[in-house]
Amino acid sequence: MTRSLLLLIVLVSGCSRRERIVVGAKNFTESDLLAEIVAQEIERRTSLPVERRLHLGGTFVCHGAITAGDIDIYVEYTGTAFTAILKQTPIADADSVYRFVAARYLSEFQLQWTAPLGFNNTFAILVRRADAERYGLRSISDLARVASHWKAGFGYEFLERADGFPGLAKLYGLRFSQPPTAMDLGLTSRALADHRVDVIAGNSTDGQIAALDLVALTDDRRYFPPYQAAPVVRAAVLEKYPAVRDALAELGGKISDAEMRRLNALADVEHQDIAEIARAWLAERVP
Repeated sequence: MTRSLLLLIVLVSGCSRRERIVVGAKNFTESDLLAEIVAQEIERRTSLPVERRLHLGGTFVCHGAITAGDIDIYVEYTGTAFTAILKQTPIADADSVYRFVAARYLSEFQLQWTAPLGFNNTFAILVRRADAERYGLRSISDLARVASHWKAGFGYEFLERADGFPGLAKLYGLRFSQPPTAMDLGLTSRALADHRVDVIAGNSTDGQIAALDLVALTDDRRYFPPYQAAPVVRAAVLEKYPAVRDALAELGGKISDAEMRRLNALADVEHQDIAEIARAWLAERVP
């Protein structure tokens, strides 16, 4: 093979790698599902090929991947960006949080927040319904009465984040029978239903909450910030491909809290394929 031919192959290969959009996701069902919706929407509205990198890892893995240019888009949550990435003290106002993260992400990371998808996936402190009824548990404040006899199981990030367990325990005076068990977020709901733990920090849009007969306790002291879901995109990608911005704009405000729970349930409870769930949802809601 001549040197000139080899150089041509390398150049063509490099161009082909760049002429695509890479959509990433965190390592839980909702993130994979939203990534598939984003990927299919871009495929429907543009001529660009889309590569999926689903179930990559937690917040810091996905943030590292997009800032390094390994992925171009993933769906992030405003409260997560505000506290975990930007290290801010949680606040309750959704618009203020969105404006802050949008400005800082653009100036510091050259990342663009697009329109929120419409739902707020906050942390949900979950217990079994039978226990909630037995002990009269309605709020997280009520949990403090029984915590000393209970075992907690939390996701790895929740144990470390600024908006996670340490601050929650301090605000509500929570002291469990032993240090909380660290586990994969996707395993916590089943661990609670199977009585391996007594309380977990799940997602408020988890499709398994109703299926497993769990109850979310009210955050009566408003500890958790808003967690609006929105696609975050490398600014260079939107500048080069304006059609991607237009495609993502069609998703803004289209998914309610209840709708996200329904979609998650189709995947986690009915075990439907996420690509098919996304395809059907887009055909119905974003024709």
